[in-house]
Amino acid sequence: MSDIIRLLPDSVANQIAAGEVVQRPASVVKELLENSVDASADSIELWLTDAGKSCIQVIDNGKGMSETDARLSFERHATSKIKEAKDLFDLHTMGFRGEALASIAAVAQVELKTRTASDEMGVSITMEGARCIDQHPVMCPVGANFAVRNLFFNVPARRRFLKSNITEMNNVMQEFERVALINNDKSFKVYKDDSLALDLKAGSFKQRILGLYGQSYDKQLLPLSVDTDIVKIEGFVGSVQSAKQKGYKQFFFVNGRYMRHPYFNKAVQAAFERLLPPEKQVSFFLRLTVDPQQIDVNIHPSKTEIKFEDERAIWQLLLVAVRDALGKYNAVPIIDFDNTLDIDIPSFGSGNGEAFEPTLQVNPRYNPFDSSMQPSRSSGGGSLRQSEFKKPSTEGWQDLYSSVTKPLTGQTPVGGELAADDKAAPVGVESNRAFFRYSSRYIVTPAKSGLMVIDYVRAHRRILYDRFIQSVEKGDNVSQSLLFPEFVQLSLAQSYVMDNLLPQLNAMGFDIAKHADVSGQVTYAVSAVPAAVGESDVNALVVKLIEDFDKQGLKSEDLYHTLALAIAVSNSVSTDRRLDETEMASLVDDLFACKTPNYTPDGKVVITIISEEDVVKRFR
Repeated sequence: MSDIIRLLPDSVANQIAAGEVVQRPASVVKELLENSVDASADSIELWLTDAGKSCIQVIDNGKGMSETDARLSFERHATSKIKEAKDLFDLHTMGFRGEALASIAAVAQVELKTRTASDEMGVSITMEGARCIDQHPVMCPVGANFAVRNLFFNVPARRRFLKSNITEMNNVMQEFERVALINNDKSFKVYKDDSLALDLKAGSFKQRILGLYGQSYDKQLLPLSVDTDIVKIEGFVGSVQSAKQKGYKQFFFVNGRYMRHPYFNKAVQAAFERLLPPEKQVSFFLRLTVDPQQIDVNIHPSKTEIKFEDERAIWQLLLVAVRDALGKYNAVPIIDFDNTLDIDIPSFGSGNGEAFEPTLQVNPRYNPFDSSMQPSRSSGGGSLRQSEFKKPSTEGWQDLYSSVTKPLTGQTPVGGELAADDKAAPVGVESNRAFFRYSSRYIVTPAKSGLMVIDYVRAHRRILYDRFIQSVEKGDNVSQSLLFPEFVQLSLAQSYVMDNLLPQLNAMGFDIAKHADVSGQVTYAVSAVPAAVGESDVNALVVKLIEDFDKQGLKSEDLYHTLALAIAVSNSVSTDRRLDETEMASLVDDLFACKTPNYTPDGKVVITIISEEDVVKRFR
């Protein structure tokens, strides 16, 4: 039997290793930025072409490399960060494995220009598929200039798995943000397709947060700081009022390195227990400093999974630190003791007169047997006056019952929800049903088969959604100019999505123009919106459309659905609004005029029936 085990060529081995380290353009950005940080650079530039698929270039003013070091840096397991195994437990650098550059060079065309301060000339090295194809002296500034072109040019199967430019750009910016956030003492610039898109100056940790995510975070973040023998925790956590269902930013850093740690994440969530609903979370930016010998970062090539020796103790300290910040800055909302489990029953004769002590009035001339002498009540306070007597009149008694016999507008039947004998009269036919408001968002009305309960917030969303869709179908989607333009600030990744979404939004009735802002945000001016938007928060509406478009890649018809639903949600009646009987009847009429009144556009139940049998069972 012949031997079948053979040693793989270095080019094949490097491509296999690259599968763990280099998964997409964002992986290259992460490794190159971390190398610049380790080289003590204080100014770093990131150039992106075609969301990194065509070219990724990182330029820094760090220490640079000599000619020998530059060539050796592309070899596997070649690193300047560690010398022996024990150094793994005393790391002070971002990289240490010596695999990144070798892996990148194995699947891309890489050009490096670098020079140290002690050298007059630099060196240029060109790698392609793990092979050095050119090396020569070159004039260049101190530092390093890496250009990675045509990623996965020799692995077409991997290149086909790359996502759209929007998705890849979003992933690139996520990696950039993780490096830029913790290195707030360094300046960063991002160029997108040869134009400056982001310019971050060196500053404080909070200034870096605001530079990346906008000034809106200024009033949302609560500072916290805890210093113990085990760990030092500092940073910012969001207030209760800033909680979001999605779009929140959550970052943990340990010794200057970004990490994912679900266990510590639960500590922050536990601090907000009973303050937030389960579906909402707050943003936080927390930096942990621990003894390097108490952690292990050599778990995964991505170096984002870290093991702690004192996890339980740090968990408790995190919980205490966040709760202390909430208490110190009065971030806990005031408790509302309003009883929401009430039924609105109309009251009569509430009166607005001033209260006074009742007095007894006697008329000595009053003859109870004389029918012509009858007392009348005054309009002020209800006491009897001796000088006012009149015979009771029976005229106009019908007016006393006008509110009872006043017909309410009829309803059409709810498809599939009511029994056949429960069908209400068609619209315009008299109906004597009464409507009551129960709890904070329900309308209760009797039906032949029991009690009909309607969630009037969801009902209003159904109505508004249908109205917008109908206006689109009829071509009546009128654009409404704003008195003052609304300025929407977006991150660089969001602006990349917005640029692709802009033609569709303007075709739907928006008037949005881009205003470049290199201070950390890209600003868009909204001068007009579809008339159906009403009093919606334009800023939140645009951000939601961007998020949905990025995640789902919406087509034009899907975008109309998303916009209609967002408008319906933002304009729907609030639970704080107490509807009177006429408003409830009108809302129910409009709901039953919809094609599918039973459910909201996103599939939530609007109407339910409590059968008479269920009610009877409660009293057995």
